[in-house]
Amino acid sequence: MKAINVAALQSDLHWQSPEANRSHFAAQISQLTQVDLIVLPEMFTTGFSMASTDIAEPNDGPTLSWMKTQANTTGAAITGSVAINDDGDYYNRMYWVEPDGRVTQYDKRHLFRMAGEHQHYSPGSQRIIVPWRGLRFCLQVCYDLRFPVFSRNRNDYDALIYIANWPAARAHAWKSLLPARAIENQCFVIGVNRVGKDGNGHDYSGDSVILDYMGKTLESAPENVSKTLSSSLDISALNEFKENFPAELDADRFELSITG
Repeated sequence: MKAINVAALQSDLHWQSPEANRSHFAAQISQLTQVDLIVLPEMFTTGFSMASTDIAEPNDGPTLSWMKTQANTTGAAITGSVAINDDGDYYNRMYWVEPDGRVTQYDKRHLFRMAGEHQHYSPGSQRIIVPWRGLRFCLQVCYDLRFPVFSRNRNDYDALIYIANWPAARAHAWKSLLPARAIENQCFVIGVNRVGKDGNGHDYSGDSVILDYMGKTLESAPENVSKTLSSSLDISALNEFKENFPAELDADRFELSITG
């Protein structure tokens, strides 16, 4: 089975400037070749802003239209999150857009209360898994990384995607938890963070990484540098590893209940 080629874009963001960010990422994407999946950071058009009423777009707004264009042009799926106003409810919404215009959305479940995110956005209520070119991707956003029950692999996905605006002050947690998720779930992990300083003065070191199912690094970005990570995810290698080391057969069974 063909491996999937991933491009993960670690970049600085223009604060609350959607058009500038779309233009910036369009230039980067135009340089990509032979890619199946393009991953952008959390809130890639604005930065992690709590000004939801000012920055949120309608559900079928300009950024989703832009993502459809990028997916169609490149022949790749593209994913990243945007502040969305959905009939008066605000969400940190992660879009997954395919070349034929098909859209899947995941609303960030765990809102970062230490920044007041829960006061400006509504939490999602579903865990979303998307099949794409032979792999199944589980979509997650930033703070979701700290909640392993929500991401527990019930043999229903092959890769976790975490997009983030994860501050440099807590980079140790980011760099520790991503490989933990890969190891415990026996899956690939794509972690994409931003760099630079946001409008609230928070610094971001990036530390984006693509990991295999043993938590080993396939590709990583240096701190504080914009970089496009490129790696191939080989589902055949993953399946062979799980056949030889079927830890999921001994996993504890539980039911996940999402409330609130």
